[in-house]
Amino acid sequence: MLRKPVARIDVDALKHNLTRVRQEAAGSKVLAVLKANAYGHGMLQVAEQLQQADAFGVARLDEALALRAGGIVKPIVLLEGFFDADELPQIVASNLQVVVHQQEQVDAIVAAELDAPIRIWLKMDTGMHRLGLPPEQYQAAWQALSQSPNALPGIRLMSHFACADDLQCPDTLEQMQRFAQWSHGLGGDISLANSAGLLGWPQSHGDWVRPGLMLYGVSPLLGKAGADHGLQPVMTLCSRVIAIRDVAAGETVGYGSAWQAQQSTRLAVVAIGYGDGYPRMVPNGTPVLLHGQRFPIVGRVSMDMLTIDIGQQAVKPGDEVVLWGQGLPVEEIAALVGTIPYELLCNITPRVDFVYQGGN
Repeated sequence: MLRKPVARIDVDALKHNLTRVRQEAAGSKVLAVLKANAYGHGMLQVAEQLQQADAFGVARLDEALALRAGGIVKPIVLLEGFFDADELPQIVASNLQVVVHQQEQVDAIVAAELDAPIRIWLKMDTGMHRLGLPPEQYQAAWQALSQSPNALPGIRLMSHFACADDLQCPDTLEQMQRFAQWSHGLGGDISLANSAGLLGWPQSHGDWVRPGLMLYGVSPLLGKAGADHGLQPVMTLCSRVIAIRDVAAGETVGYGSAWQAQQSTRLAVVAIGYGDGYPRMVPNGTPVLLHGQRFPIVGRVSMDMLTIDIGQQAVKPGDEVVLWGQGLPVEEIAALVGTIPYELLCNITPRVDFVYQGGN
């Protein structure tokens, strides 16, 4: 029995979550976002299981090329576009689509000599102020690309929300209004909604939705968990007990003696730590699941181990401990750490074994 961390990836849950996307945005095509190793879930394996999506989105060229090398033939969109005109021949050869978000990219495409035209998604900065053409430059960029033989007809129009996770914030409606104003009269499919837009702002669905986090069973909305939207957790991070320790009242545990027993108790040492991607800064009392019950982490998380207070419960070395996933939402752990679920999922290190379960 391996006494090391394992990330169990539930393929059936992944497919279920794609079905939920279809139900929520029935009139839209689905660009499934697989960047950052599919949010830590394994990019190629996830792509192989999401063949019912209409296209895949990645951040960078190397991610797209890895999917192509792995046999993925479905349309792939480079969400950060390209960084140098020298990449354009490779983009054409690999049949990739690109997001164009700055004037330099527009100019590079117009000036290039390419063997075939490229599918372009033209991005407007409606308020995120990260990537995207300023609204007042958008129509001119669209016009230049529409007249270029290097761009396929039917340029797709897109933007990205800054605050869609907060349903009380007016910024999302303002972004939609700004996009409608400055894209008025331009043809082409529209794509605005990420996971938060898809679940929280149905008027933003448009022709294409771009789910990322919700595909993996996690809520993108503030104060919500995936189960609130009918989603199922895809990753369950677990490890095993490697030792049981008796601790007397007044004794301390771990580096810095950061926790002191108030009464005699028993601790279970679990084989997982920040070297595996579990966050070092979880506070005392952060829950784990053992035998289906919650037990608190005590003391500091170290590189390879953490300790939990099991009291007088019957626990033995080899027993499985769930850190997040089925029965313990990753959203809850992220909130205790003061971060977001994205970071926890993406931080899993190669020391963790990935096991894919379910599916056909």
